[in-house]
Amino acid sequence: MKETGTIAAANIRDILTSAIEHDPHHQAVIVHDDDSDLARLLTQAYRDCLPDARLMAYQDHSPEMITSALMVLPPGSLVVLLQSSRFKLNAFRVRVELFKRSLKVIEHPHLARMNGDEMAIYIDALAYDPTYYRETGHALKRRIDAACGGVIHTGANGLSFDSPFEPAKLNIGDYRDMKNIGGQFPIGEVFTEAKELEAVSGRIQINFFGDRAFSVNRPKRAITLIVIRGRVTDTEDSTEEFDQVLENIRADEDEVILRELGLGLNRAFSSSRTVCDIGSFERMCGIHLSLGAKHHSYTKPGIRKRDAKHHVDVFVENPVFRLDDAIVFQNGRWQV
Repeated sequence: MKETGTIAAANIRDILTSAIEHDPHHQAVIVHDDDSDLARLLTQAYRDCLPDARLMAYQDHSPEMITSALMVLPPGSLVVLLQSSRFKLNAFRVRVELFKRSLKVIEHPHLARMNGDEMAIYIDALAYDPTYYRETGHALKRRIDAACGGVIHTGANGLSFDSPFEPAKLNIGDYRDMKNIGGQFPIGEVFTEAKELEAVSGRIQINFFGDRAFSVNRPKRAITLIVIRGRVTDTEDSTEEFDQVLENIRADEDEVILRELGLGLNRAFSSSRTVCDIGSFERMCGIHLSLGAKHHSYTKPGIRKRDAKHHVDVFVENPVFRLDDAIVFQNGRWQV
């Protein structure tokens, strides 16, 4: 545990310095709980890196007291949220409210989902390599934004995107040209979706999916999704849990729309190095897709935000990804 704590402090120090660019002369507040081993470990690591920060234990303060302390911070201050689950504060989406006040935010939710060996994997995923993330992320964005289409191959199967893509968005710890600084960690993702959702068809194999408990579910064998005009119409080798996920989507939205194309960059996560929390694991180096109409980053005709209830991440097994005629992902590595 001591060695893991040392690694955590080193990784957090790099995040604070290279990604967030926190000025030690600016105020910092760490809101934390002690309900999980990982929350306690990260609290100590942030204390080591931010010795002058104000610590506020969630269990010792009312939501009103915590919210009031955060809302009076001057612009440029840093707020760190270390949550074994999620804090129930007055602000509906506290990170959004903090961004409105020009505060920097580092959020670590659902830490109680990672225990045992998963804690070390999560800590490794916090490592920040600015050269890798920024060069790879921006290169992928340029390729995506210029592409006329693409194909994801899994073995003999393929999913074709016969459409240009929406402008790619970056979650790579590069906030130099962004209004808001910070977000949920670990990071490492570029994401987009087809401009024409109905231009996506084919077959694709997945080896992980987010289940009804928002945990990473790994079936015994890969599940094949059959996609016609941007809708999942059938499956092969499915499981009872995945069938229930699809049934829940159809019950609320009538059909299963395929939306997000997520390109994960975080090399600490892989098919052999997993964590339970789907919100962390979706940064895995590889490709994931989302099922369900919910994807608030892009607006599509006929999809109203208030009616879009589901966003379920599914992970492609051993993908080869082409943009136009060029391979950009193969053998577990980005090639840009």
